[in-house]
Amino acid sequence: IALLMLLPALVGLLNHERETISFFITIAILLALSCGSFFLKTENHSIYAREGFAIVALSWILLGIFGAMPFVISGSIPNVFGAFFEIVSGFTTTGATVLTDVEALPRCMSFWRCFSIWIGGMGVLVFVLAIVPLSSGRDMHILRAESPGPSVGKLVPKMRHSAMILYGIYIALTLIEMLFLLAGGMSLFDAVTHAFSNAGTGGFSTRNAGIASFDSIYIEVVLTVFMFLFSINFNLFYLILLKRAADAFKDEEFRIYLIILAISLTAITASIFPLYGTFATAFRYSSFQVASIVSTTGFSTADFSKWPALAQTVLWFLMFLGGCAGSTAGGLKCSRFLILVKSVRRELRRLSRPNSVSVVRLSGETLDEETVSGATMYFITYVCIFLCGLLLLSLNGLDFETTFSSVLTCISNVGPGFGSIVGPTGSFATLSWFSKFVLSILMLIGRLEIFPMLMLFSPALWRRRHLLPAGKSKHIPKVSRIQ
Repeated sequence: IALLMLLPALVGLLNHERETISFFITIAILLALSCGSFFLKTENHSIYAREGFAIVALSWILLGIFGAMPFVISGSIPNVFGAFFEIVSGFTTTGATVLTDVEALPRCMSFWRCFSIWIGGMGVLVFVLAIVPLSSGRDMHILRAESPGPSVGKLVPKMRHSAMILYGIYIALTLIEMLFLLAGGMSLFDAVTHAFSNAGTGGFSTRNAGIASFDSIYIEVVLTVFMFLFSINFNLFYLILLKRAADAFKDEEFRIYLIILAISLTAITASIFPLYGTFATAFRYSSFQVASIVSTTGFSTADFSKWPALAQTVLWFLMFLGGCAGSTAGGLKCSRFLILVKSVRRELRRLSRPNSVSVVRLSGETLDEETVSGATMYFITYVCIFLCGLLLLSLNGLDFETTFSSVLTCISNVGPGFGSIVGPTGSFATLSWFSKFVLSILMLIGRLEIFPMLMLFSPALWRRRHLLPAGKSKHIPKVSRIQ
């Protein structure tokens, strides 16, 4: 993170901004802590499942703490909880903001906001795996804990090479989008920051009015296309690079995702047509907003809080659903939704034919019971955490629509909610420090897919692993159930 902060520091130096010193102060602190860690000695370097969960959860919490320091030191966001909320919103690719005047920020701070989304989009620890090989051979546990989706696999036999491939695709798509935005008349600074923000499906902008300030159909089309591309599984891009495009389009999650998008786009276009008078205008706003919400990017070109009930209901559903597994999008994920639907169908078959053997298939492959039950448990846990967050946020005294949408948009990593306060034209600035802290935790829970954060509260995580039974050699560690 200290090295990555050199980029916004460079932006600050080029623009002669005094706030740049806050990055160098933070970098010095981080380097001091990093050098100090070399003096810590440990006998066991193996990374198992619980170590992977702990590394990911604790790293992301520290990421938010240190990432907020430049905002606090420079005075750009002097409130500690507000700064923590802002940077966690960036790293988790949520895009919710406590700022009411984004254009008043120094360029280095504005760049850091958008760059944080790009860093968090693919995962900062996946980036570490791509450049630093781990000797333990257990780096798969880190990728599994940080990557979205019901299951995670390697693209190639070596985990480091898989991480390099994922980041190669990520960087290539980001650069291509930058070029398209530059061709549309954006300045270099706006093209870079908005490409970062869009690639990570976060939705931060350098303008108070967001994308609407450009008033360009070309820019909206480019962003819509890339919001869609970044919301699908990156494994499909790898298959296309291997000239196996036919296999990519056989992916069931991708096909269902396209169907859901088509139905949503049709319903919203028909619903808002009376508001805009022409089909072209209605299609323009509906296509951009559907892509923005389902990809959990959070850009907006219209105040969808004022749209008809049907359009808002569809957006509520898309906010809950999210994109595909293995993408930078948030939400429940389309693959989990498919598994849940097929699990219900299997139970109905069992009720009608008790002696029959029924399995759950996805893209023609039979899913093991662990994956199916994992998707079910994820959904149940998601709902429980959502209700707890709703209860805690209700202490803020806001109306139900604002409270409900704030919790949903943060745990799904979408960004804007509904209503005049946290809607596409508002911000989270007026919320109390307690609400900002709760929503920050919800953003982390949503980005890390719940269980890494919950594991921090598990006594088994902190219990010493290698308690040797009597008579055993010290070279043979006791294997616990958690492994």
